[in-house]
Amino acid sequence: MKYEVILFDADETLFDFKKTEKYALEKTMIEFGINYNEDYHLNIYKEINKNIWEELEKGLITQEELKIERFNRYLRALNIDNDAEKFAKSYLKHLANGSYLIKGAKETLNILNDNCKMIIITNGLKCVQNKRIRQSEIAKYFEKIVISEEVGVTKPDTEIFNIALKNIDYTDKSKILMVGDRIQSDIKGGANFSIDTCWYNPSRIKNTFSTKPTYQISKLQELEDIVNLSKVTG
Repeated sequence: MKYEVILFDADETLFDFKKTEKYALEKTMIEFGINYNEDYHLNIYKEINKNIWEELEKGLITQEELKIERFNRYLRALNIDNDAEKFAKSYLKHLANGSYLIKGAKETLNILNDNCKMIIITNGLKCVQNKRIRQSEIAKYFEKIVISEEVGVTKPDTEIFNIALKNIDYTDKSKILMVGDRIQSDIKGGANFSIDTCWYNPSRIKNTFSTKPTYQISKLQELEDIVNLSKVTG
């Protein structure tokens, strides 16, 4: 076996966050009596949410601030006079109920589970991720689920990787693989921690960042070959 420990990102790597996000925003807008138009409202929210999570990864905002600030920005963009804190609370409630899996996730984890220890490391909010991940059908495959808000650090900070591995008392970095969909958090964090990385890139988009993954896959099933070294993908 090439790798004995696999660190997984959660959203858009194992869990279909886009589907969850879409569900939660629609439910929240309806709850607040807003005439919801998916093409309009969802696209604006996605852009605002993407930008603010990038600010978090750069250390420009805390996760506690993020919870409310993204909806301050969102409601301002829509010119809607509403309570951003109440809106955020409703959204997080609906978000926590969405536990949709990426195609092939359960089957791949079931195969890898025979020979590898696995951990989830997610830059997420505990009120959301606890329910979505710890109560999901794939939670049983993981030795530990590390949620950034609980431990006080976010990817790409290498300390979150230290925290994860201390939980299983594992130190051999040559046998660890980080798998995730975001170059600037998952892959950069893994590279900074001096472990191999695998970029899950189902849309085959071009990597425009300086950080380069060890491997690149478009289907989760390809991980089995990488872990077993039966075929190199990348």
